[in-house]
Amino acid sequence: MSQSYRAIRRFGKRSTLSRVADVIWPPRSLLSEASVERPGVIEPELWGELGFLGAPWCVRCGFPLPRDEGPEAVCGACAGREPAYDTARAALSYDDHARKLILDLKRGGRRDGLPVFAEWMAAAGRDALGRADFLTPAPMHWTRLAARSFNQAAWLAQALSRASGVPWKPAALRRVKRRRSQEGLSASERRRNVGGAIKAAGRFDGKIVVVVDDVLTTGATLEACARALRKAGVAEVHGLTLARVVRPTDILA
Repeated sequence: MSQSYRAIRRFGKRSTLSRVADVIWPPRSLLSEASVERPGVIEPELWGELGFLGAPWCVRCGFPLPRDEGPEAVCGACAGREPAYDTARAALSYDDHARKLILDLKRGGRRDGLPVFAEWMAAAGRDALGRADFLTPAPMHWTRLAARSFNQAAWLAQALSRASGVPWKPAALRRVKRRRSQEGLSASERRRNVGGAIKAAGRFDGKIVVVVDDVLTTGATLEACARALRKAGVAEVHGLTLARVVRPTDILA
């Protein structure tokens, strides 16, 4: 609980208008309909059920490993096919609780959890953030952005920039081709679907970049972002998401 409060304080003191709004529209928990003291809070019993990720994990993609096999251990997938990115990390395992948090953000436009999400992500991506030159969100095609009016990855990147102090570039990557949704596609289909759809907006020679997104499912979007940034001269590409799929059945719907 204290971690939530620290995260919210980083966004500054709340205005009188915000406090008045809380009286009219009482803040509710990020994971239930329960009323809470202030936005971004989760009840202790639900907090304890969140699936935070940590070591031991694959040094490349961050997939949780069953046992500690040393700091350079990789999962079977990365051993068989080295990713285009240097590392990927996520704060949470994509389970029912993470699914609610992400769908409320992605489809409901709910922003009151952003300071807390940024704290979690900053902890998960501490190593990459400590070396990064800037953050950039996974891009959305302009037609989808016009229809939705926001990019949840950009919201997360902005919040993470505030929490970590690392600057962010909201337009360093562009989706130049609109493709079908990734939902329901296999790993190979996702890679083909996003291939050639993302480009870097300029040169970033020698930079270390962290790409921010909401969920890492198969890594296809991060791979496409990494390839685009490599072509733009980036030295290292790291991915950081709020959650990641750790079981094939936990696909974002």
